Amino acid sequence: MATPHKTRRPDALTLEVVDLIGSVVARYHEEYEEAAAEHALTGAQAKLLGLLTLEPLPMRKLAHKLKCEPSNVTGIVDRLEARGLVERRPDPADRRVKVAVATDEGRRIARTLRDSLRFAREPLAALTEEERLALRDLLRRMLGEDAAQAVEAAGEPGSSGR
Repeated sequence: MATPHKTRRPDALTLEVVDLIGSVVARYHEEYEEAAAEHALTGAQAKLLGLLTLEPLPMRKLAHKLKCEPSNVTGIVDRLEARGLVERRPDPADRRVKVAVATDEGRRIARTLRDSLRFAREPLAALTEEERLALRDLLRRMLGEDAAQAVEAAGEPGSSGR
């Protein structure tokens, strides 16, 4: 019979840091949704558009990056395509596969959206470069290097590639 694993209650400082991280995440998502809405986009549409500004992607890869079903991605791409922000093209590596590609207008809107996010930019501007580097390194350490690189590669809003 296995012995029960005894967990210690986190100390007060750890609990405060966890609460602060939660507050930062909530504020970021709120501002991101508001910025997306200014362009008549949902948060998911804006995130997908941001991903496509980095590279054309097939639906399955988009679904994986967005952590949703491919059928959901198809609907999101359909709506963005109807607005002229995204188009489907054959994958040059496999013409049986379609990739979604941001149009010039889609890239322009994604750039405007990213530039309008004040929450992350303004408080970070008040930090020195040394403080921003330390914060980045601590966050990467918390996520694990592989997770931090995945965020960067995905070009998610708030990643260092943004």
